[in-house]
Amino acid sequence: MGEAQVSLEHLFRVFTKPEHKDSKLAQIEQHLSDNILDFLSQHVVTKKTSLEEVEKDFADAKVPESPEFVSTHAESLLDKLVAHSVNTYSPSFIGHMTSALPYFHLPLSKLMVGLNQNLVKIETSKAFTPLERQVLGMLHNLVYDRSREFYDHHLHSAKHALGAFCSGGTIANITALWVARNKILGPQPGFAGVAKAGLAAAYRFHGINNLGVMCSKRGHYSLSKAVDALGLGRQQLIALPAPQQTLDPEKALRAGKRYQEEGNKLLAIVGIGGTTETGHVDPLNELADVAKELGCWFHVDAAWGGATLFSNQYRDRLKGIERADSVTIDAHKQMYVPMGAGMALFKDPENANSVRHHAQYILREGSKDLGATTLEGSRNGMAMMVYSALHIFGRKGYELLIDRSIQKAQAFAEMINKHPDFELTTAPTLSLLTYRVCPLAVQKKLKEAKNGASQELQEQVDRLVVSVQKQQREAGKSFVSRTRLEAPDYPSKCITVFRVVLANPLTSHNDLAAILAEQHLIATRTKLWQQLIAHGADEAGEAVSVS
Repeated sequence: MGEAQVSLEHLFRVFTKPEHKDSKLAQIEQHLSDNILDFLSQHVVTKKTSLEEVEKDFADAKVPESPEFVSTHAESLLDKLVAHSVNTYSPSFIGHMTSALPYFHLPLSKLMVGLNQNLVKIETSKAFTPLERQVLGMLHNLVYDRSREFYDHHLHSAKHALGAFCSGGTIANITALWVARNKILGPQPGFAGVAKAGLAAAYRFHGINNLGVMCSKRGHYSLSKAVDALGLGRQQLIALPAPQQTLDPEKALRAGKRYQEEGNKLLAIVGIGGTTETGHVDPLNELADVAKELGCWFHVDAAWGGATLFSNQYRDRLKGIERADSVTIDAHKQMYVPMGAGMALFKDPENANSVRHHAQYILREGSKDLGATTLEGSRNGMAMMVYSALHIFGRKGYELLIDRSIQKAQAFAEMINKHPDFELTTAPTLSLLTYRVCPLAVQKKLKEAKNGASQELQEQVDRLVVSVQKQQREAGKSFVSRTRLEAPDYPSKCITVFRVVLANPLTSHNDLAAILAEQHLIATRTKLWQQLIAHGADEAGEAVSVS
């Protein structure tokens, strides 16, 4: 059932013509075009289905022998895939950085896929190449604000690159540190450079034991991947404690000097422009001074927070980013572009040449092929989606979205502070915050207790937060994520907290109030809650129970 005849005529039709307008695929396409939120609310089923159950639908490792009709396959995708996907458009889905997308990306994505351009070289992209260069120039201008003459000279220069378009922040961070490594350990008299001679030869030539990268413990896990992929070793990622959620410049300077006094060389300091766990921004200006004193590269991972630069009101929260040698920005986060749109920007357009590659059949010397200075080879035309979003929203449109998200986070923080049984653990710098559910009496007890006495109580609160988060996720009406971190009020140990990301423009204050009420109701119905109240001892009677 659903098998199509194996013939060239059938296959040619699959390549060139859609099925009839009443087909299942045509219906899906029309519904998506008319109202994507309505489509998702009908087809993304919020019911308890374990991952193990879903895996049964994708358990056959054998390639199907015969073709299947497109409509039959579309029906199968609705039942097996769409029905068990995550509705990231939902205004109650506030647990991660993936959010609703503007509708115009649907038809534009179809255009992008249909054109099937490959950005590795001019021969398979042509107009997409100057478009991508312009997009990188726009973001470079947003960060570094150089003169018109600067961009006229470098934007389309075959000898320079203002940045590299990537599939995401991980590749962007690796790319930035790859450029840094090849630049700092570049060719010198008597040494061909690390790109040709390798790390062992570079270490011998420079008389060093190791090459390290420094960040705070709030640094993204992609930095660990970067030092691994670049051959430095994971032990050379110097992640300093961050009880206040940011990298302390004085501690960074001391740690950097100590590292270099031990016969090592510091490759880079990475400042975070919006951590993924709490949204905090490192003191970028001060860290730029530290990097200068230590003689190392300064990279800013602003994959999340970079879009804040669109806002005149809040852009100062990234003060100092313009001093970075390289910056990572993800357009698929707060620029509301589909997944797969990261960028590594280079302050000096010459620096990308440290990773430039050539080949006889492609990426010929002197060409404008983008693949010459990107880690990835074949890539699609995702820059077009960023280009379109920048034009359709404009800076003022993005400013409105960014401002509203930050103000919404501030309003939610105030909501949490006013509720007696919730505790705000990190206030929003951007549009992220963390908090936890904890009976009022227990909050008082924890503030009075000494470290040893509070250990058991903290562990019980941790278990309560985990239980509430899991039950809320399984109920399917809303979603917040959770993490463990050092909080300013409890710097001696990590605690488990709820983590929310308020970037979805569709999320309302009523949605946030409902999420908080649902969490409180779940919490007060658990045995853990009653045990915590009992531990509140003499203050148990003061605990407030609000449903």
